[in-house]
Amino acid sequence: MNEELAEWISKAEGDYMVAKREMRARRDNNYDAVCFHCQQSVEKYLKAYLHKNGIDFPKTHNLIELHELCLPLDGSFEIQRDLLLELNQYGVRYRYPGLTAEKDDAKLALNRAKTLRSFLRMKLGLNE
Repeated sequence: MNEELAEWISKAEGDYMVAKREMRARRDNNYDAVCFHCQQSVEKYLKAYLHKNGIDFPKTHNLIELHELCLPLDGSFEIQRDLLLELNQYGVRYRYPGLTAEKDDAKLALNRAKTLRSFLRMKLGLNE
């Protein structure tokens, strides 16, 4: 595994661990952060997959745009589209005043991220 791929994976795992840790906090949970870091983790895993396959990708936070780049490489990515659509909103939805994530939002985001993380780690040839 080359250094850049390892760094993408490390950063994806870092976001996933932050989301899990914040979800487990005993008090003052920041559900906005859980949702955001779930989206960020999957974004970085998608970019890791594209990097591993030698596909250039734009500087974007849009999971669907990245998904579209993955599809020609592996059609099984299509089954993940709905999860990616749900998670995609968390890149910006709760980042600014006006909306605040609730516990159920965070639980849903973490569940989606967990499923997508497993799928992408498998595609990257990584152990769970």
